[in-house]
Amino acid sequence: MQKPMCLTLVAVAFAAPASLAAQESGDAAIAAEIVVTGKGLAETPAAPAYAVTEIAREEIVTSSSGRIEDVLSSVAGFQQFRRSDSRSSNPSAQGITLRALGGNASSRALVLLDGVPMVDPFFGYIPLSALAPEGLGSIRVTRGGGSGPFGAGALAGTVELTSAGIDMLAPVNASLLINDRAETEASASVAQKLGSGFVVANGRWDRGQGFHTTPASDRVPATARAAFDSWSIGVRGVVPLNDTVELQARGLAFDDRRTLRFDGADSSSQGQDASIRLVGRGNWQFDALAYVQARNFTNIVVSSTRFVPVLDQRNTPSTGLGGKIELRPPVGPDNVLRLGADYRRVSGELQEDAYSAFTGRLTETRRAGGRNSDLGLFVENDWSLGALVLTGGLRADRTVIENGFYRARNAAGAVVSETIAPDRSDWALTYRAGAAFDASPALRLRAAAYSGLRLPTLNELYRPFVVFPVVTEANADLQNERLEGFEAGVDFKPAEGVSLSVTAFDNRVKNAIANVTLATNLRQRQNLPAVDARGLELAASVKRGTISLDGSLAYTDATVDGRGSSLDLDGKRPPQTPEWAASLTMAWRPAAGWLAAATLRHVGAQFESDLETDRLPPATTIGAYFQAPLGGKFSLVLRGENLTDETIVTRNSGGSIDLGVPRTLWAGLRFGY
Repeated sequence: MQKPMCLTLVAVAFAAPASLAAQESGDAAIAAEIVVTGKGLAETPAAPAYAVTEIAREEIVTSSSGRIEDVLSSVAGFQQFRRSDSRSSNPSAQGITLRALGGNASSRALVLLDGVPMVDPFFGYIPLSALAPEGLGSIRVTRGGGSGPFGAGALAGTVELTSAGIDMLAPVNASLLINDRAETEASASVAQKLGSGFVVANGRWDRGQGFHTTPASDRVPATARAAFDSWSIGVRGVVPLNDTVELQARGLAFDDRRTLRFDGADSSSQGQDASIRLVGRGNWQFDALAYVQARNFTNIVVSSTRFVPVLDQRNTPSTGLGGKIELRPPVGPDNVLRLGADYRRVSGELQEDAYSAFTGRLTETRRAGGRNSDLGLFVENDWSLGALVLTGGLRADRTVIENGFYRARNAAGAVVSETIAPDRSDWALTYRAGAAFDASPALRLRAAAYSGLRLPTLNELYRPFVVFPVVTEANADLQNERLEGFEAGVDFKPAEGVSLSVTAFDNRVKNAIANVTLATNLRQRQNLPAVDARGLELAASVKRGTISLDGSLAYTDATVDGRGSSLDLDGKRPPQTPEWAASLTMAWRPAAGWLAAATLRHVGAQFESDLETDRLPPATTIGAYFQAPLGGKFSLVLRGENLTDETIVTRNSGGSIDLGVPRTLWAGLRFGY
């Protein structure tokens, strides 16, 4: 799991502040003037040309569920692969996308934590339970393709998570909540100045018996609750090297264990991440980042007819490593030029054993894995012309898919199936360009066009899987996904505290990877000719005194383009893609420390499969949050999830149904917030 490397990187980061403090001890006056932020470089002038949503810390830490996916669900166009949250889903299904582009469980949106991609190196999912909202200072969501300086993988957009700095945290923060099923959520953080820099350590632990995802009418003695037990620990240090350059270092370790549907159907995901970052804000601005990730995943599949283990995916070690450097040379007051390169390499290997449901004996051992890499070179320039800002950029990616294999042996050790995939590489050119025009202080017009790229994951290329009775085959010949799209929008602020944003978009994903039905119980991952998604996104905010209202609405007309292929999918809606999604939050802040908020959320109907069978009905839920000061630094916190106890169908495979979170009530204390 490469723990020594992670620990070494973190140790280097925290050795630096001590030595720097010693060097600067004789010049306290200068040190006092140095301000460290712990952030990357500032956004460029053309950022408003794209459909961007900002989420502030108060919104992040006051969701009704306390989960990061719940926070992101307030963004128009945000979608998980399934409706279940990160307590009651298989971790490998935690892919996220934007603009209802559908597909499989791999993420089509690039998620960055302090600049580091969080996607799992083997499966392509996001470890949502490791992303504790309490440790974040802000979230920035950019919808639409255009990898640009973000890196490959930003096919549907980018979610940038920024850790909270010492300016947002009390020296000690803690919270402890319990719900009506006796499940607990505990978190704590310590934030301290360290010379002219700071260090933040935080941790979170969630555990509980979970709820029944199986409907009452379908339960059997072997049916289990969706139990969960997860923890994460993060350490982050920031220190100035001089008055314009700061060093940032971060370490993250997490462990997540869940049980789904049946006793013994246990899964786990673990990870250790470390990164070092240098940010320069002088005349020549720069952002240099290096990171390493070690991950593992296990999963036991239990027969839905005999209720005994039939597959032990006992080990899936994977590694991700990479880095980025971006330069912003001084080219005049009206231009911001960005030059840079980034690199990411992922490798991993599946190790699983299959057993007979009747005898319990080993029937087959399987191994699969490989290595993917991407080297990107990018250039982008923003040009300010008074009220008009123009932006344009190009990116060239060299992608390599190599060392791929799948091998199955019987109990005697003889090879019964084998795939040795040929190595391949490619160059791809993508772009993004846009314009933003401030027609008046209250009105901004914007438009953008872009393209993006995503490599197939090792999981999609080489790992077959079974959700009884459906077998889904891997496909070592999968091609890179390519997106092309454009959008236009209006941002309107007619009065103080009132804002409205409308965006119309048209996106097309060529070679879209999907689980394609070949026979009744057989699917294969294939490249569809294309998936087209057109729609509207609306966001509105009204703040009047102590009352605020924030809402979002997304309408997406998404269809599969199957022309020119043998697939009978042309015109069908991609699986797991709702047509409508909406969120509305009303909050009341009568005094300092007080907050009462309620969120109404709606997700439209979806289909489970590519053939538009097994419909998932729409779901409308209400969540609530209440906080009241108790004296000192203590506050009372009350939360409610799905207060109307709406039936949320998260999976429907031939009538085999999973359900989402029922009504859940939480109560607890917070200290220091």
